[in-house]
Amino acid sequence: MNNVKLSQRLGLLLEQIPHGSKLADIGSDHALLPLAAVQTGRAVSAVAGEVNPGPHRAAEKAVQDAGLNDRISVRRGDGLEVLQPEEADCITIAGMGGALIASILNRGNMEGKLAAVRTLVLQPNVGEDILRRWLLDNGWVLTAEALLEEDGKRYEVLTAVLEDTATGLTNEGLYADAARAGGERPYSMETLLHMGPWLIRQKGPVFVAKWQDEISKLERILESLSRSELESAESKRTEITARIREITEVLACLPKDKP
Repeated sequence: MNNVKLSQRLGLLLEQIPHGSKLADIGSDHALLPLAAVQTGRAVSAVAGEVNPGPHRAAEKAVQDAGLNDRISVRRGDGLEVLQPEEADCITIAGMGGALIASILNRGNMEGKLAAVRTLVLQPNVGEDILRRWLLDNGWVLTAEALLEEDGKRYEVLTAVLEDTATGLTNEGLYADAARAGGERPYSMETLLHMGPWLIRQKGPVFVAKWQDEISKLERILESLSRSELESAESKRTEITARIREITEVLACLPKDKP
């Protein structure tokens, strides 16, 4: 049995799955991540959930061809409805908007589907701040954030576990430490939610490129608003100007190369 080959993006998600997990991959597409997780020992079992019929059939065939029907259950359904309570201790959700991922988790939380879950590995395409806010509001603390560029697209991978005051693993500690990284002008909570409490401290080249592009986009919006005489445009201009200033200040804190 040949191990499945993953893209960089899925490979990054795979690395965040604790060894020996009972995995649920939601929006699994062709079940590539569950296959790789089981083949590499990251998962002892997996549920591959997919709502669309085409990818669901492809996932069933891929699992059957790999001879892993006894360890990977391919199910068709929306979000966490494919999962039974206490069936998984690690959930991965990738390739959706942050708001949609948050709504899936929220619905699953209310239905008791997260009761036994210890790790969330999430890759939102947009709306990362919305997802960070959900994690914060629901007692999940980020343990890692990664940002990569592949095929001209940038992806953020967020890994979170339940807060544990006994070990000091808390959102209060995480965001306080991240805020202090701003030096004399500590980063605000809004800045950290937008840019990431781990990523803002790493400030890698992909991070810099992402936020430089964001400044350019905001400046184009600002230029368009300057031609508007609507009263609402003025408040929007103020908001966007503040946002540009916020990002510029973060990028200005980049570590300088030593001569």
